[in-house]
Amino acid sequence: MKKIKQIYLLSLLMALSALIHSCSFSEGKRDTSYLEEISISELGEGFRNGQFSIKKVTEDYLLRIERLDKNGPKLNSIISINPDAIKIAEALDRELAEGKERGPLHGIPVILKDNIDTKDSMPTTAGALILKHSYVGRDSKIAELLREAGAVILGKSNLSEWANFRGNLSSSGWSGVGGQTRNPYVTDRNPCGSSSGSAVAVSANLCAFAIGTETKGSIVCPSNNNGIVGLKPTVGLVSRTGIIPISFTQDTPGPMTRSVEDAAIVLGALAATDSLDSMTLTSDARFLKDYSSALDAEFLKGKRIGLLTNISGFHFKVDSLMSDVVSFLRGAGAEVVEINYPLGAGVSSASFKVMLYEFKDGLEKYFASLGDNAPVKTIEELIEFNKNDSVELKFFDQQLLEMAAQMGSLEDKEYSEALAFMQKKTREEGVDRIMNEHKLDALMAPTGGPAWKTDLINGDNFLGSSSSFAAISGYPNITVPMGFIAELPVGVSFFGRAWSEDKLLGIAYAFEQGTKQRRAPNYLNSFRFRKRK
Repeated sequence: MKKIKQIYLLSLLMALSALIHSCSFSEGKRDTSYLEEISISELGEGFRNGQFSIKKVTEDYLLRIERLDKNGPKLNSIISINPDAIKIAEALDRELAEGKERGPLHGIPVILKDNIDTKDSMPTTAGALILKHSYVGRDSKIAELLREAGAVILGKSNLSEWANFRGNLSSSGWSGVGGQTRNPYVTDRNPCGSSSGSAVAVSANLCAFAIGTETKGSIVCPSNNNGIVGLKPTVGLVSRTGIIPISFTQDTPGPMTRSVEDAAIVLGALAATDSLDSMTLTSDARFLKDYSSALDAEFLKGKRIGLLTNISGFHFKVDSLMSDVVSFLRGAGAEVVEINYPLGAGVSSASFKVMLYEFKDGLEKYFASLGDNAPVKTIEELIEFNKNDSVELKFFDQQLLEMAAQMGSLEDKEYSEALAFMQKKTREEGVDRIMNEHKLDALMAPTGGPAWKTDLINGDNFLGSSSSFAAISGYPNITVPMGFIAELPVGVSFFGRAWSEDKLLGIAYAFEQGTKQRRAPNYLNSFRFRKRK
């Protein structure tokens, strides 16, 4: 009996200890509010002056993920957590104590979109169940660069499965592995995609910054819907090695942040040549280690910016906000030139054809790179797997996979002609021509409309978008919050010539600093949202 009592008391003590530990991380006992809207520079200064440790910040971001992503409003933006995150943070704390600071990203926690390879204990899935247990054992080039810069990889974010290149009537932010990501402003609204989880994690302050990828709007659209800054670089400025592909011609990773300054800091760590990515080796490429030099609140003075008037009319409240943007830019010393510049007949269909060809080629090369660990070797095998899975085809089809499977090789004349046509129409006869004719420093347009309601039956309900101009040309694009429609944020995009990231950052920064439209989400549900309107 005595022994039973001892066991009982020991069990009680263990349970009490666990409860105390749990309570110490509860909302009332461990305050993480200091992380809300904190910048990369503020975190770095806090590490240097001893205000907080890298380990503490890492723990507190993980705690916010537990509270907001897994519990609370259940944003569902994170697919996997890096089990080594705390250990990495401790090592970086020791380096800093020894006077070894790697740079502005030393100790800064980041979330990577889950189509980006990492060599740690997290799989790289693209949200697809076929890759749920795909541990690649290697870093993508950008993961390697982030580690070298001292960033702490916290985890990987949910995304539109296969970066939204799978089927019809899909819901952005849904994947077979991760389910549906939710918008933090109004939780039954859609986060857009395909970099859905990355945008939500940044907006909800679950990390200091995130990395997304874009082929045709997948950074700028979720940035628009979630009220953050999203930068799609010139294709070739940042390596794609180790990223599950859609299009060799249009794919690029890029920073997703709460401020333009943070985007500039992150871009400086990522911009680099890569012998395994020929796009980074082009002769006219321009890499900077510091993109902060143009961050001047007076940068707009004397700039000429082209307003694309044909990207309007899809939402009168968006048009009203754009009118306010134009007024601000003119008041800040910029000249705004109204331009009607449609994308051009046949460009979108040519781009779609190129994506189908390059998706098949790139995805099968990625499967081959997995060696004996590859669960499938061809798109046809992937299609068959999905047909036999109870989750993958529950909500929408796989028509894009099936169309890609019918494509030939990149040696086909049909492919080369479509590629040449779309690049000519969007580059020398497109962005370059219109900017030269009007002597412009940048073009601008609304990034999109307010977030629509998530609908797993009917799919996405896009009202408008300007992403195609920069996406198809492969040129840079940055979106910045420009205001709210009720409780839903919308953004304005500035885009321009290849390798003009520094100029676009300068324009975006001056607009951001003069308007201050970013605000943190309130995690409203539909009922509370209707009462606020």
